[in-house]
Amino acid sequence: MFGKKSNGDKHIASLIGAGSTLVGDLTFAGGLRIDGTVQGSVRCVGGEGCGMLVISEKGVVEGEVRAAHLVVAGRIDGPVHTTELVELQPTARVAGDVRYRALEIHHGAVVEGRLVHEPGTQDATKGNLKLAVGAGVAAAKTQ
Repeated sequence: MFGKKSNGDKHIASLIGAGSTLVGDLTFAGGLRIDGTVQGSVRCVGGEGCGMLVISEKGVVEGEVRAAHLVVAGRIDGPVHTTELVELQPTARVAGDVRYRALEIHHGAVVEGRLVHEPGTQDATKGNLKLAVGAGVAAAKTQ
């Protein structure tokens, strides 16, 4: 409703359980929850807006993370790239740069790296419209 994606697009279909350790790179589609440890990169496949990744309080990723929507309550040791939203819960610990379009940080979350906003096409268009409107107003006042 109202042009937003349905929650069905964000459903979690896969789980790395607590006590499990996966060594190597992991790709997923749809949604993934990590309660265990992944020693390698974790990447969503399927293009922009491809999926949701949840790293629980017990979850650890030692490598690069790429997803559309990322919720972190655990630990990431590596760079983070998202195309939509990063949510850092109070227990989140990230050691690496975080690239995002939208960011939500709760009190207590720690990022040891840079936060880099990467505007989407909608963000760039909004900025251009503001400049064009502002320039037109200035031109009208000078005449």
